[in-house]
Amino acid sequence: MTDLTPIAPPATRHQRSRGEVMATWTAGRLDRLRQAGSAKAIALPGPELVVINTSGGLTGGDRLSVDLTVGDGCAVTATTQTAERFYRAAEGTARITVTARVGAAARLDWLPQETILFQGCAADRRTEIDLAADATCLTVETLILGRAAMGETLTRVALRDWRLIRRAGQPVHLDPLALDPARLGTGTPGLAGARALSTVVLCAQGAEDALAAARATLSEPGVTAAATGFDGRLIVRLMAPDGCPLRRQLLRLLTTLRPRPLPRVWQN
Repeated sequence: MTDLTPIAPPATRHQRSRGEVMATWTAGRLDRLRQAGSAKAIALPGPELVVINTSGGLTGGDRLSVDLTVGDGCAVTATTQTAERFYRAAEGTARITVTARVGAAARLDWLPQETILFQGCAADRRTEIDLAADATCLTVETLILGRAAMGETLTRVALRDWRLIRRAGQPVHLDPLALDPARLGTGTPGLAGARALSTVVLCAQGAEDALAAARATLSEPGVTAAATGFDGRLIVRLMAPDGCPLRRQLLRLLTTLRPRPLPRVWQN
């Protein structure tokens, strides 16, 4: 007798992206560049590095890593080609790691563009920067909570964003962030309706001296911002109802904190 019991289809195995960029600068020039998988990089004069995620965004199970070494006396700017996107995750968590080492009397400006969160995304991002005793770094991290033009309101997000800066092996800045349904709730309580959040950190000898100049730029309508400076650190936190006014504010602030123009991709 023929068995007509339906055969269950095999479990779907989703394709996952893997990407890695590794770059080293010595004597003021790019000495080594390695790129693999979905991660690419363009080296420009400056020196400047533009990281590109060719997968178009990240979802559960994807992996992306960026590893930078800035040699003694070098000044490097690294950024991303466009906004990163954390898409809905059917399963698993996207994992992103950014690591950097900045040598004696060197400077790294790590200026990624915005990260846009989509409903149902799951991501774990970890950024660690190690500075020599007299090194400098300028960093920015911006989150956009859904696309305002599409009328999105995020209620299901699982994000862990952990940032650490060490100087001569000692932690000088730790900034963990966790977003989940309990913290988001209805209308993102605690954020006063903000859908765009950003943190700018300058770590350098005498960074606090730039506090007055930084505060003088914080005038964009619709953007709430506060700045503090102490012990070789300048920290500016900003939030806005959407990404456009926040980006205009960031352009002025970052231009003030840098000795040279912003990367071209930021000026588009």
